[in-house]
Amino acid sequence: MRYASLPFNHNQVGWPAGQYAFPPQPMLRGQIAADWLIVGAGFAGVAFARRLSEINPDLKIIIVDAYSPRESASARNSGFVIGLPHNIGSSTAELKKANAYRHLLQEGIRQLEQVMAQHGITCDWEKVGKYHCQAERGNDRILQEYARQLDSMEEPWTLAEGDALYQKLGTRFYHKGIYTPGCVLVNPAQLIAGLNHCLPENVQRYDNTPVLGVRYGSVAEVLTPYGVIRTPRIMLATNALSPELRPGLSRQAAMATFASLTDPLTDAQLASLPPMQSWGLTPVNAIAGATFRFTPDRRFLIRQHVIPALKGQVSAAQTWQATQLHQQLFHKVYPTLREVSISQTWSGTLSVTRNGAPEWGELNRFICTAGGCNGAGVSKQTVAGSLLADFMLKQDNPHLADMLSLGKASFMPPSPALDIGIALSLQKERYLGRKEV
Repeated sequence: MRYASLPFNHNQVGWPAGQYAFPPQPMLRGQIAADWLIVGAGFAGVAFARRLSEINPDLKIIIVDAYSPRESASARNSGFVIGLPHNIGSSTAELKKANAYRHLLQEGIRQLEQVMAQHGITCDWEKVGKYHCQAERGNDRILQEYARQLDSMEEPWTLAEGDALYQKLGTRFYHKGIYTPGCVLVNPAQLIAGLNHCLPENVQRYDNTPVLGVRYGSVAEVLTPYGVIRTPRIMLATNALSPELRPGLSRQAAMATFASLTDPLTDAQLASLPPMQSWGLTPVNAIAGATFRFTPDRRFLIRQHVIPALKGQVSAAQTWQATQLHQQLFHKVYPTLREVSISQTWSGTLSVTRNGAPEWGELNRFICTAGGCNGAGVSKQTVAGSLLADFMLKQDNPHLADMLSLGKASFMPPSPALDIGIALSLQKERYLGRKEV
C-alpha cells in the first residue's frame, strides 16, 4: 500500500487566537470503530459532522486531523465569508453559474450565523461588504462582466473610483472597484476553532492524527500512526491534500497561497490615512493580484503569491520569499507607510479544478468528499459539507439542486504533465494580471 503524503506548512498562522487558544485534542491510539469517519477538521468537515448529528444523533462520528483546527487550511484563510460569486484568476467561468453559487454561498453564511448565535462563538464577525478592485486603467472587461452578473441577480452594488475609493481604502493604487454589501469579514482561526469546540456530543475529534492509508474489506480500515479506525463510511474533507486517499481519477490539485499581517498602526500612522473602518478587497485577478484587508486591530492583511503545492508542503524559504514580496507590495500600495513592517507570514492551501466545478459526492461505496473549492472556502465549504450529509443520508434539501447544477470536476492528468500544466497556467495568469501588482 502506498502511504498518503502529509501536508506541512513551515510557518505558523498569524491570526490572534483570542479566547479559542485551546490545547489540541489527544491523538488517536489503539483500534476503534465508528459509523462515520471524517478526515479533516476544517469548514467542510465540521459542517458535515454537525449535519450528520442533526439527522441522526445516535451515529458515532469521528473527526481526525493531521494537526489541529488552529493550524488547518481553514485557519490559514484570509477571512472573507463571501456571499456572491466572483471571478477566480482571469476566468469568469464561475459567474456563468452565478445564481446557483449565490444561493449556496448565502446558505453557508446563514448556517454559520446560526451556529455562532447558538454557541456564542466570537471571531470578529463583521458584515462590512467588500471591494472588488482593479489597478489597471482602461481594461474593464472583468469588472464589467461582474457588474452584469450582479444586475442579472438584482444584487446591489456601487462603483467606487478616484477620490471616493481613496477615502474608503486609504490608497490611490486602485483605479476603480465594485462594492457589494453582503460579504462578512472574520478571524478565520477563531471561527474554525470555535466551530470545533462546540461540536455535538456524538462527535469525537482526534488531533495530530494523520491518515496514512485505507485498507478495504467488509468495512474500511483507516490507518493512522498509532491507531486504526474501522468504519463503513469515510468523508474526505481534505480538499486536494493527501491525494493518495482519493480513489479514481485525479480531479483537483493543491495550490499554496501566502498571507501576511503587518504590525498594528500607531495613532500617528493611522492619522495619515482617511478615517477608515474595517474593509476587505479582492483583486480582479486572484492569482496575480493581491487581496487586502484592514482589520479591527488596525493591521493590514496582504494575501498574494500563489505556487503549486501538490503535496501540500511549503518550505521556510518559500515563506521568506513571500514575506519579501508582501513587504514590497505593501510599500507600493501604501507608500506613506514605509515604516510599517510585516509581523508574520503564513501559507495556506486551496484546491483548484480545471473547469471550476467542485469534486463533490460519492467516490466509491466507502468514500465521499466535498472538495475542489477553487477559493472562497469559508461559506462555500460550509454549505458543501452540510449538503453532502443530506445527500449521503438521502434527506430532502432544496439547495441540493443548486449543488448538483455546478457539475463535476473534470479529469486532471498525472505528474509530470500536471506540474507542467499548472506552471503554464500560473505563468499565463501572472502575465494577464501583471498590471495589478
